[in-house]
Parts: sequence; structure tokens; C-alpha cells
Amino acid sequence: MTSRKKLPSIVLVGIDSLLADHMSCYGYDRLTTPHIDRFAQEGTLFERYYSPHIPTTSGYANMLTGTDVFNTQVVALRHKGEMRSEVRTLPEILRDFGYTSTCVGFKGNPASRGFDTYLQFSGWGAGEDGRSHKAEYLNEVAVPELERLADGDEPFLLFLRHMDPHSPYLPPGPFERIFYHGNECDPENRSMDPVMAFKPFCDYFAQWMPVGISDKEYVIAQYDGAIAYMDAAIQNIFKALEARGILDETIVIVTSDHGETLYDHDCYFDHHGIYDVTLHVPMIIRYPGKVPAGNRVGGFCQQYDLVPTLMELLELDPGIDFDGESLMPMARDEVVSHRSEFYITECTWMRKHGWRTPEWKLIVALEPDFHFKPQVELYNLVEDPDENNNLAESEPGVVDLLRGRMERWIAQREEATGLANPIYHQGDWHGHEGVGAFKTSQQAYDTMHIGDPMQAAKLQAGNKEAEADKAEADEPAEGELEVKEQGTTE
Repeated sequence: MTSRKKLPSIVLVGIDSLLADHMSCYGYDRLTTPHIDRFAQEGTLFERYYSPHIPTTSGYANMLTGTDVFNTQVVALRHKGEMRSEVRTLPEILRDFGYTSTCVGFKGNPASRGFDTYLQFSGWGAGEDGRSHKAEYLNEVAVPELERLADGDEPFLLFLRHMDPHSPYLPPGPFERIFYHGNECDPENRSMDPVMAFKPFCDYFAQWMPVGISDKEYVIAQYDGAIAYMDAAIQNIFKALEARGILDETIVIVTSDHGETLYDHDCYFDHHGIYDVTLHVPMIIRYPGKVPAGNRVGGFCQQYDLVPTLMELLELDPGIDFDGESLMPMARDEVVSHRSEFYITECTWMRKHGWRTPEWKLIVALEPDFHFKPQVELYNLVEDPDENNNLAESEPGVVDLLRGRMERWIAQREEATGLANPIYHQGDWHGHEGVGAFKTSQQAYDTMHIGDPMQAAKLQAGNKEAEADKAEADEPAEGELEVKEQGTTE
């Protein structure tokens, strides 16, 4: 076994709601991540890394355990109770090998179990300038903690849960208008009409979007500005490691729990649905000498491959049969790809599952959704990568083929784990006790809601006192937005 004195420390940066396709190192045409781009050039970037189980709660459960939803039994945003005790988290595994661990900004999530120290940071709402300074507030907590850990004798795991670019998209200046130079309230532009007419979300949007907003491109530019702001803040973490002289002997990972739907698929400015804008997330690993520099890997991989990767880099054997596989054979060009087709789930505002292959995406609704979408969706990812042309009716043979593969996989995993597929038994997953599964899309539309309509009306009327109250609101325990409508949290 590797000597404890030689074990490297780990800094794991989890960036909430970060869509890989909006990062310049992943080919985006806006320079949103110049610092992470340089970081990626010193490590290995995985181009097809996916979060198969949406949203945050299940995504981090996979990321921090190396196991899938059948093992964790965590599949819904509003998961009730703890994660299964039989499943060990990364900090619990590393403790056996002499590690200490700190978690910043993630207390309360089932997957956050096992850290030695938990630190929170403020700044969820807007400050006096009307902008959100989440990334800066995280640094104010994280950098001193990094220095404390670096001064210790033990190797450490530092997990940073960044809340930019998670909505509300309110990046401070100059990032607010760095990618937008038009008139966001142009009366001739009606692109925001369907967004503000979507009853389940419109009150939430009215709480943070400008009065009279009409141009969707402004909101997308705010998301991109929040990424650029986060990128600048993360550079402070890299510099702190460099100043301590431990950057090159520390494993540093940049990834995300899920992506983001912007003006896509009617899932406006959120992260629900199992389209690729939500599934595709970044994975970049830097560890000189062990992880190739300047490498881009094109094979398929998933979130639960992270912990097995760390075990290989650390040369540790915890005696766990992970569901994921180490990414290092792919990074060394020994293996082209891991599983190229895989099971996907979403249990946030809708309850769906599906099957993704390199060519096809099947989505099956387990109950009617609040977007009034068809029960079955099928997309040809080669000809229609943006998933706009539903072929379910014209290609019934492909639907049957993929459904069969999905059902065989579910049966195989249920037999292997001795546990039922958690997507099937979520109960009041939507946060409305006693409602059960929705019977119609209209019922879902009328029931699901985020935001405070009274607060939204005050803010849209320019009530400064309401803005101050919003800025001073406590950060939710799970780091997700707290809303007061019928006890729902997201």
C-alpha cells in the first residue's frame, strides 16, 4: 500500500449547473472560461462526460460514491432520508487511508455524508448592487480553509460546491454585460413571451430578471457571464495552491453535477429534462506526472467513474466493487471509451427515464409532465444533436429496440443489487404530500410552482425593501433555491 506521506491531496471543484457546451475549452464561441481553459491545457479534458441521473441530489450521489442510482437509491431532487449506509462516500473511503476532509457549501445533501468539516458560505440572493457574489463568498471561506489544510500533516480532500452559474443568473460587473450589448427590454423583441407565460416558473423569473425583459439572449448572456465570473474566482483557488507550492502535487478536478437548459425544449433557464444540455458536463483532471497534459479524450464516460479514477491515481484499493471505471486507461489512450450507451433518469420537475446510445436518445415519461410533452420521445443524435425532431411515431421499431435494452438493463441492475429501480417508487417526489403521481399534464402544470408571486410583484414594482429582504434570505441547507410555494424546494 502507498505510504500515507506520499499520498497527494485532492481539490474537487463541483460547479453547479455548468453546461460543458458553454465553456470555451469545450468549443463554445464565447470566451467564458479562460482560466479553466489554461488549467485544462495542463491536464486531461474528457469531451463526452455525462451526468446520467438528473438533478443535483442524484448527480452528486453518483459522483461521490462511484455507484449508480440502483446502489445509492438516490434519484429524486427531494430525496427523503439518508443515502444507504451500505454505500460509502469518497471522504469516508479516504478517511481509512489517513485523509482529512472539508466540504464547502454542500451540507444537507444525502451525498455529503462523511466529511470531517462542513463550511457554508452566504450570498445566494442579490447584494446591495443587485448582483450575486456567490463565487467570491465561497473563496472567502475556501481559501483560508485550504491554507489550514495545507499546514496540516495529513493529506486532504477539499470539496468546493460552486453555486455559479446556478440561477438566478446575476453575475457582478463587469461580467453582467460582457457578452451582451443590446436592449434587453426592446419592445420589438418578443422572445421572452413564452418564458414569462409559463406559470410554474414565471414568478421565480420575475424575482430576478429585469422588469420588462423581452430578449432571451440577454438571459443567456447572464448565464455565460456567471460562468466567466465563476471562472475568475476559481483562478484564486489555483493561485492559492500555487502560492503554497502544492499545485503540482495535488490532484485537482473540475466537474459539474448537471448542465442547464436555457431556451431549450421549453425547460426555460433551469436543469430538468434529460436532453443533452442537462446531461453533458465537464470533467477535467490535472495531476502532473500521472495525468497527461494537453490531452482531450473523446470516449464516453460518466459521473460514477470519478471515484474509481481517484483510487487508481492514489494507488489505493478500498475493496469496493464500484459501478464506475477508472478514466485513466482512456487518458493514457489504452481504452477508447467506457460504456457508450447508458440508462438516464430525471426526477426534478418531471419523472422520466430513458436510454442513450451514440446515435439515439429514448425518453419515456413515467407520468404526465407539466410541459404537455408526449409520453415517448425519440431523437437521432447524429442527424439532430439538439434533439428537436421527435421520431417516436415514425420510428416505432427503434423505440421498441431501445426500450428493450433499457428494460433489460433495469432488470439486470435490480437483480445485481437486490433493490428496485428507485425511479419507480418516489411517492411525493414533487414535494406535494398526498398528491401521488400526476394523472394529467394539466394537473402537473397547475400544481408545480417555484417562486413567491407576492414577492415577484413587489420586485417588479421596484420595491427596494423586498429586494433587501431577498438579499438577506438564508441559504437553503442543500444549496438549492428555497421557495415558499406549498413547501416546494428546488
